[in-house]
Amino acid sequence: MSLMLIIVTTALVNNVVLSQFLGICSFLGVSKNVKTSASLGAAVIFVMTIASAVASFIYDLILVPLDLDYLKTIVFILVIAALVQIVEMFLKKSSPAIYEALGIFLPLITTNCAVLGVALTNVQDGYNFIQSVTAGFGTACGYTLSIILLAGIREHMDEDSVPGPFKGAPLVLISAALMAIAFMGFSGLAI
Repeated sequence: MSLMLIIVTTALVNNVVLSQFLGICSFLGVSKNVKTSASLGAAVIFVMTIASAVASFIYDLILVPLDLDYLKTIVFILVIAALVQIVEMFLKKSSPAIYEALGIFLPLITTNCAVLGVALTNVQDGYNFIQSVTAGFGTACGYTLSIILLAGIREHMDEDSVPGPFKGAPLVLISAALMAIAFMGFSGLAI
């Protein structure tokens, strides 16, 4: 499978949030403004790409040769937790405003099922190291695109008059559902 096809498939066709429904917590919780969403997206791109690389490396060179592949989930969680700690320390030191804006959702990347899901999916699909890194990057870009789009929509929703029963979570969920339907249009790109 070509690397460009992996990126298009993971980012648009099988978008981790809109078609696989992974990472919904931070997707709905952080998407209140575009800047914060973009910052979280950048952190997810870093963590998911590096986690995919490290997970693939550990799986192929340690777990499989030692017949310990049943430990992959635990090992992948440890790798993700360590990477999130690095990102958290970096943001706290270099950009306290973004660190504060992300709040609890930055540490939640550790338990973000999207990050763990891509590492496990890469193993399940039999991707080699380069394909795993590409899939991790593409998936993270799809997550970032989705959260930024929803944040842009939500910023404009605040300006509109909305009937009372639809204010807040119902309108956000309806918007996310319409985005998921729109992303189904990309399904013809990957053959």
